[in-house]
Amino acid sequence: MVTLTKELNAASLPQYYTDFLTGKRQLTPQEISILKETNTNIDPTWKNIWVDECEFEPDLISGCHFRGFFVVGKLTHISLKYHDLVLEAGCFNSLFENVVLGDYCSVCNVQYISNYKVGNRVILFNIQEISCTKHSKFGNGLLKEGESESARVWVSVGNENDNRAVLPFDSMIPADAYIWSKYRDDKQLMARFIELTEFGQSKLQNTYGIIEDDVVIKNTTLLKDARIERAAYIKGAFKLKNITIHSSEDEPSQIGEGVELVNGIMGYGSKAFYQAVAVRFVIGRNCQLKYGARLLNSVLGDNSTVSCCEILNNLVFPFHEQHHNSSFLIASTLCGQSNIASGATIGSNHNSRSPDGEMFAGRGFWPGLCSDFKHNSRFACFTLVAKGSYQNELNIQYPFSLITSDGPCKPVRIIPAYWFLYNMYAVARNKSKFQKRDKRVIKVQHIETDPLAPDTMQEVEIGLRKIIELTVDYLIGQKYEAAILAEDKKALYQIAKDYLHQNPNADFTLRDTSVQKKFGGLILKPVRAYKEYRKIAKYFSVRTLMEYADRNNIEKLSRKDFVKIAAMPLYIKWVNVGGQIMPEEKLLYLFDLIKTHEIEDWNGVHAFYDKCFEEYEDHKVAYAMNLLEKLYSRPICEFTSEIFEDIHNDVSAVNKDMYASALISRMKDYDDDFRMITFRNGREMDAVVGTIGDNEFLSDMKKNSDDFEKRLKVLFADLQENAV
Repeated sequence: MVTLTKELNAASLPQYYTDFLTGKRQLTPQEISILKETNTNIDPTWKNIWVDECEFEPDLISGCHFRGFFVVGKLTHISLKYHDLVLEAGCFNSLFENVVLGDYCSVCNVQYISNYKVGNRVILFNIQEISCTKHSKFGNGLLKEGESESARVWVSVGNENDNRAVLPFDSMIPADAYIWSKYRDDKQLMARFIELTEFGQSKLQNTYGIIEDDVVIKNTTLLKDARIERAAYIKGAFKLKNITIHSSEDEPSQIGEGVELVNGIMGYGSKAFYQAVAVRFVIGRNCQLKYGARLLNSVLGDNSTVSCCEILNNLVFPFHEQHHNSSFLIASTLCGQSNIASGATIGSNHNSRSPDGEMFAGRGFWPGLCSDFKHNSRFACFTLVAKGSYQNELNIQYPFSLITSDGPCKPVRIIPAYWFLYNMYAVARNKSKFQKRDKRVIKVQHIETDPLAPDTMQEVEIGLRKIIELTVDYLIGQKYEAAILAEDKKALYQIAKDYLHQNPNADFTLRDTSVQKKFGGLILKPVRAYKEYRKIAKYFSVRTLMEYADRNNIEKLSRKDFVKIAAMPLYIKWVNVGGQIMPEEKLLYLFDLIKTHEIEDWNGVHAFYDKCFEEYEDHKVAYAMNLLEKLYSRPICEFTSEIFEDIHNDVSAVNKDMYASALISRMKDYDDDFRMITFRNGREMDAVVGTIGDNEFLSDMKKNSDDFEKRLKVLFADLQENAV
């Protein structure tokens, strides 16, 4: 309903605006006379307008209407240029209501701009409406005075039933969203998260919109309750409402044609183009949302790209790729470095009539074309799922595995350690690939991009243990004499380990009833997987010890070094917190600090993350040494020369195999006859796809592999000589 009200005038200038009057003056009679020729003002005295004390040319304001107050900075005959757009500084054919303009701005054809503070050198061109309510939160999950809880904006990540919902805030990173959405059973912690979000925030209804320096906005329909930060570029947007666009000169953000962003926060250096839609969201740094993509009730981590598809109720860690129009992702938590193929429908099948199903996938989740899954499902890190319809819930605890379907009502087939056996190029390239894609200038969210890290190694330990336990069942089923005569479970476990070690060429299949509801799964090539898991665990441990030695200028490790490492805190349970790998004990300690008010805001939480990141390498080396001890079932001080030789041989083999396998994997793109059938000759193919010699990664990998081999020869030299 339209109501009548009195117009604002100069006397009603709010107190919180008066700071903008420094260096300003009111109009002279001559300036008023010039302005009256081409402009109108609701205040007949024109005392509602303030201009710069020194630099003001009244002829640069034309065709405008003024309501409430208007404050303008330096305004002289000067042009502003951005790409091909060149406009004269000034205000033309626009309606202003309670607006502060900075120096040398160009405002042209803005049909309505109300309650905004605009920075310096800003271009506003062909815009229907720019307005801000006095209770705006700019996408943050805050409340203003007098507002009820129902007015608070939540982002319902990870589950459709809202019971994992988080409050968005300016500095939110995936780590924050993860701990808030995951540990829901701690009610005191949940209450404190709300307090952290509101700490230091004003509840007064005195908000005004902000457009910072060097922003360009053109051909846009609506900006309402929007904070647009420095150097942002917006062209042809449809609706930007209750949002913050983080942007800076070093990391400028862009919004393009037809984009609709409502109730959310967009990170530094991010881009949204071509009819993309985001509602109730947090988008991280250096992200892209384009080609009709729909992001609803979701948090998208740094360095991610989403095109064409639909993402609803998700928490997605950094380095996520989803490019295809038929991709559909709902009610999931993905731990990053993931790629959703075309036709994937993740979340379309529920296990009940209520919208409470969800999926959790570790780092490196890659479902194949046209795959669909049933909630609830969980996947270990770097799970590759072949094309298929998976009609029962899955619980995949084997990292680096390949999952295939034989159809409905049948066991799924799993090859553990598949990536090491058949796709080493992808494993080897993973870290450098993502590091090159990381264009963030300021890296608030710490991201582990190495596939071999404590989070994956603890899953490798689980995979090893499960293969051994399933081998026990297999040997009993085969009436293996030693298994039948075993005295207890511990003896059975050791017999199964010995069998796996002593029969490297054995070819049998294990049955794991826990990997799929009702029909279980078949574990293929378990002996090879067991060997690969052990070798890669040794490689991780030795490489981590080598990095420790290099950091401390140690040429050869000694038993004294092991004593020092043993004195470090040992953490054996690790959590991927938004992309950062940290000990679970540290995370629980953080929660205690929050609940006891020793940490009062999210800046304090982020400082805690930073401290954990600084300690990460030392915590990792203690875990690596402990992992070696587990693999050989004895303290490292009791390792014999034969054990050190075995470690050296296995790690050297992995190092060489990584390069050789990566080279073979990549060579398939060059020497396969079917890769050549679309080219007239080899020269055309080389011109289009390049040659194997052009592969910079493989060249670097060869050098690094050779350097690693040289370093490995001396790392344990003294220990081998002096061991028992």
